[in-house]
Amino acid sequence: MSGVIMASGVRIGWAGLPRDVQYAVESILGGTVVEAVSQAGGFSPGTADRVRIADGRRAFVKAVSTAQNAHSPNMHRREARITAAMPSWAPVPELLGCHDDGTWVALVLQDIDGRQPSTPWLADELRLVLDVLDEFATRATPSPLPGLATAADTLAEEFGGWRRIANDPPDNLRPWAARHLDELCALADRGLAALAGDTLVHADLRADNLLLSEDGAVTVVDWPAACRGPRWLDSLLLLLNVRLHGGHDTHQLLTEQAAAHDAPLDDLLAVLVALAGFFTDSARRPPPPGLPTLRAFQRAHADAILSWLREEDCL
Repeated sequence: MSGVIMASGVRIGWAGLPRDVQYAVESILGGTVVEAVSQAGGFSPGTADRVRIADGRRAFVKAVSTAQNAHSPNMHRREARITAAMPSWAPVPELLGCHDDGTWVALVLQDIDGRQPSTPWLADELRLVLDVLDEFATRATPSPLPGLATAADTLAEEFGGWRRIANDPPDNLRPWAARHLDELCALADRGLAALAGDTLVHADLRADNLLLSEDGAVTVVDWPAACRGPRWLDSLLLLLNVRLHGGHDTHQLLTEQAAAHDAPLDDLLAVLVALAGFFTDSARRPPPPGLPTLRAFQRAHADAILSWLREEDCL
């Protein structure tokens, strides 16, 4: 495991759920939970447990309330809707059921027998995931979930990060970024325009949202950010995760992905510029309730992209 700060919420466990929520989950499962193992990673400050019921069947349960974080229940509701609508061929866990009492939202999902990719990324695992993402993008164009918002609409506020920084620069802004604020703002605008497309995209791809099975299957989990965008967006986000953990020639990988998707390399770079602005702007804010590592996680992403952009000499 690399020394990168990972996404992490303040977890509660199965035992910390109100008994009526436990009963509701057990009703969905059709049996009593006899074992629950909490899973690390991810931003939800609620539960994330692999559970086993008395007859041996297994499931993955994630539950949260507004007491942990005001926004997390709506993210769970959105994930439930999106996961339930996924086509059968999608590499996504099946939604077995959802409990929503207005305060607590619990998702009961198929338990995938798999592990997260190694980080720093191994070359064979990276190639496997990129191939699966490419196949998914082909089948998911046009989006099988046409009612989703576009990536441009979803990310418009986030991609305004450099303009917010230009209006109120932080004292610790990296000197390279400070010297190029005007160019970064302009490129971020290009990045937003480059998000046009009608491919179903996950829009939050990183190692801890992936599971690899022994048989070579890849499963993509945690879909609340799903939207419609360019077919290369998830692959680009994956390369950001690769860059964050190190060990690969990200210039070569980026060039390969632009060619594979017949996309202008400058468009992919412009999206990276916009993401750097989002992470730089967000990292200077106080941490939200239940998510103590979020700002350090965002700062690490900002630094990773800025070093990448300097190497690409895109300004």
